[in-house]
Amino acid sequence: MLRIALRVVLVLLALASAQFVSGAEATVAKGAPKGSLVIIGGNLRPANAPVWERVLQLAGGKDARIAVFASASGYPEKSGKSLVDRLNSYGAKAFFVPVAVKLAGSDYHTAADDPKLAELVRSAGGAFFAGGDQSRITSALRHEDGSNTRVLDALWDMYRRGGVIAGTSAGAAIMSSTMFGRPRTVLATLKLGVEDGKEITDGLGFIGDDVFVDQHLLVRGRFARMLPAMLAKGYKLGLGVDEDTAMVVLPNRDVEVLGYKGALVLDLANASAREGAFNVSNVRVSYLDNGDRFNIATHEFTPSEEKADGKLDPSRPYYREPLFAADILGNTTVVDLMSKLIDSDQPEAIGLTLGSPNGVQPDLGFEFRFTRATDSVGYESASTDSYSIYNLRLDIRPILIRRPLYQYKQP
Repeated sequence: MLRIALRVVLVLLALASAQFVSGAEATVAKGAPKGSLVIIGGNLRPANAPVWERVLQLAGGKDARIAVFASASGYPEKSGKSLVDRLNSYGAKAFFVPVAVKLAGSDYHTAADDPKLAELVRSAGGAFFAGGDQSRITSALRHEDGSNTRVLDALWDMYRRGGVIAGTSAGAAIMSSTMFGRPRTVLATLKLGVEDGKEITDGLGFIGDDVFVDQHLLVRGRFARMLPAMLAKGYKLGLGVDEDTAMVVLPNRDVEVLGYKGALVLDLANASAREGAFNVSNVRVSYLDNGDRFNIATHEFTPSEEKADGKLDPSRPYYREPLFAADILGNTTVVDLMSKLIDSDQPEAIGLTLGSPNGVQPDLGFEFRFTRATDSVGYESASTDSYSIYNLRLDIRPILIRRPLYQYKQP
């Protein structure tokens, strides 16, 4: 009777999830996961209802059971309780999964291979990974030889069946098969590169092996560190999402941006890199704002309904002065510069980054040159001062910083 009841529960969960699957998702590749991902860039605010409600919806709706993993946290019990309470306040029936490196009084190795705990995860409608240190997640869910624990296998089963896997900050980093492990600063990463097993390491790969994911993207200028990692591992496509914002990845590989800011798409299909100091040409970069969509398989962009009628006319530009940013890695600077370029009479926009005179390789900086290509297109909202920008060209070149960089003007 227990086995029959469990099967009934699984069927009901699957049916509940299926009602949210669009007609386009009928084209999902055979054998591909039927579930969805909600990849959050960190600092998800309690009041960001659209993101929380989407997680609940994809998990099966009201009373959906969601497994909460605080494995990345330094204080997993506290972090886990906070997440359980937050999800339950939106109508879920969330529960804490006690698999965490830092969880006091618990052996995470034993817990991660507990068959009963694995079955609880497998039968849930979704899972949510908290932020912290992403290496703690992989340490908790994989054996030392790299093989999956029972709980990780259960997560994959749930995702393949149609459940949702959500994660914020560190919980977003694990979504790709490669993630940052012990990274340097963004500028130091450009100068010194990345090494497998150090700056970059293995993630859990829920999004597939063909997409690299990063988070806290615009606030911390991390779009620039994605490029050395992608080149080192052969990725052609990268998705980076900002704070208090989510990328919802559906089974047909449609990506919808949801939340406060947006996400960048980095396309290296036709890019080329030179030996020596970091130097890359013909990267395609796009900015997806709230409500915009991008399909990983077809590379098609779709603006939100709010912007659908707001396609920019290149013959009627708003900005008419040279475009320059002294710190391209500053908070949202890259999007501000891209937004001005797509609505400008200027053919290009230039941003620089350079470090402290006391930092590593102080004479080395980088020029970021953005150029409108023949297929570049922009959309503007009629109600808010926000843009969607698709297919700008980006070239990054090393530059020599002369010292002293400046002198005081004499009276």
